[in-house]
Amino acid sequence: MTRTAQAVILAGGLGTRMRRPDGSGGLTPGQASTADLGLKGMISFARPFLDYVLSALADAGITRATLVVSPEHDVVREYFTATSAGRRVTVDFAVQREPRGTAHAVLAARDTVRDASFLVLNADNYYYPREVAALAALGASGLVAYEADALVAQSGMEPGRELHFALLDIAPDDTLREIREKPAADDPLALSPERWVSMNLWSFTPAIFAACEHVRPSPRGELELQGAVTYAMLDMGEEFLVVRTRAGVFDLSTRADVERVRGQLASIDPRP
Repeated sequence: MTRTAQAVILAGGLGTRMRRPDGSGGLTPGQASTADLGLKGMISFARPFLDYVLSALADAGITRATLVVSPEHDVVREYFTATSAGRRVTVDFAVQREPRGTAHAVLAARDTVRDASFLVLNADNYYYPREVAALAALGASGLVAYEADALVAQSGMEPGRELHFALLDIAPDDTLREIREKPAADDPLALSPERWVSMNLWSFTPAIFAACEHVRPSPRGELELQGAVTYAMLDMGEEFLVVRTRAGVFDLSTRADVERVRGQLASIDPRP
């Protein structure tokens, strides 16, 4: 397998949770105005959050990234165009015309991705370079699975937040059997002594685009990436390898996360 050197970053969502005032203090006026727009990846610390994300990708050997943005996200284009000189990661753009879900967002990037494997990740998560590099080394379809207790402890999350994400059913040979989005507290995967969580850090081959075309709307009415993954496994015979880790992720989903993430990023010198 050829090591992955390109990534797609999903930055085109509505940012509904970030837009919601939640009474949290500590945001600067600039952070508050960016949060009002739902642009989680552009919330500024020493630099915009996305620069930290890109820095981690660069440390892991990624050289090119496509930012999937919505049509009104001119501020994202303007910033990365103006700061393109000297970047370790070349940034391209793809436009998701409507906010129809994460599978739809990946499909929007099809024309910017070279005919090789590529990573997909969230714009509002900082993943450590170690996990990104291990996933990139696969050069095939796969994902990183985070052990739930370590994820909560090392991310500074409140207990129970792991159930807001997807839990994974992993075979003994470290291949994915099933991905279960936002399971109930009494779900067998939630009650398992060892729980594995998807934080939406994926490696795909170009086959995922066909799966994204066939996915049907979820109960939430969205074309979701986990639906495309399920289609790829069951209908296309695609195997997904699992990279297990006991590590944290800096999750910037809401305004209440900003103060915690500020502390987590303080020791990082971003070199995107």
